[in-house]
Amino acid sequence: AGRGGPARRGNAGCALPAAVDIQPACLGLYCGRTVLSVNGSVETYGDCGVCPRGQRTDDNKICRECMGSPDRYDWLYLGFMAMLPLVLHWFFIEWYSGKKSSSALLQHVTALFECSVAAIVTLLASDPVGSLHIRSCKVKKLSDWYTMLYNPSPDYITTVHCTHEAVYPLYTIVFIYYAFCLVLMMLLRPLLVKKIACGLGKSDRFKSIYAALYFFPILTVLQAVGGGLLYYAFPYIILVLSLVTLAVYMSASEVESFKDLLVRKKRLVVLFSHWLLHAYGIISISKLDKLEQDLPLLALVPAPALFYVLTAKYTEPSRILSEGGNGH
Repeated sequence: AGRGGPARRGNAGCALPAAVDIQPACLGLYCGRTVLSVNGSVETYGDCGVCPRGQRTDDNKICRECMGSPDRYDWLYLGFMAMLPLVLHWFFIEWYSGKKSSSALLQHVTALFECSVAAIVTLLASDPVGSLHIRSCKVKKLSDWYTMLYNPSPDYITTVHCTHEAVYPLYTIVFIYYAFCLVLMMLLRPLLVKKIACGLGKSDRFKSIYAALYFFPILTVLQAVGGGLLYYAFPYIILVLSLVTLAVYMSASEVESFKDLLVRKKRLVVLFSHWLLHAYGIISISKLDKLEQDLPLLALVPAPALFYVLTAKYTEPSRILSEGGNGH
């Protein structure tokens, strides 16, 4: 049925049907044969090599088109990668806006608009084009993210290049999203900042944009090198980073009681934002496969903040120093 030698003959000398023609298996984990044509139940295959974009090898080393849809965990991963530039935008806007600047809120909203539009455009540009649904290949193991490391060398001299996106489109769709985010930022943010950031100096008003020009390449390299590791580790990264940043923020803001949290609305916004991240991390770990078991875990979301507030008075540095000086 395909190229790879003549049809085999049975014990009686009769030729076996072409549909069961046996071809030598392709070398390597990700090399496969493309389907050249289909005639009824008979398929004609090409030589072993790299699968076209949007396809990956099956158990028989045949390149098959990815017709599945991302599962819940895949969408949570894409959501995490989409949140990274947004959170960094918000951080640097807040960092450089200054306490007297009234433009921070509008810049926050603009950053949210940029990332939201970039996400929608990325989904519409993905296959199938014009739809918010995407087709994907199922992620089976970590090596699926690093097919370039598994190109076979039959004679230890010549390398058969079979690198392709086995996790289509989870790897490349992130790069496309970052590109749209960068383009929209360069189109919208400079004009906005120039008009509204009057409270800042000329050298300060564009610093949040300059920061984005640094962290977008860093995020791109992070996805290119560590995309597979992030795919499996992002729920735990969210939990650890959100816990650390919440503790640092509450310590820097000198929050020692519930009254201190209610003094400023900004502190409540930061607190609720961290709670959303806690919940996102818990949902990503549990995947909500069993709702009756996983939903109660969301009750743990306020626990870190409550623990900090209830124990802050016991870890006050001045109190510790005074008790140490008294010999207690």
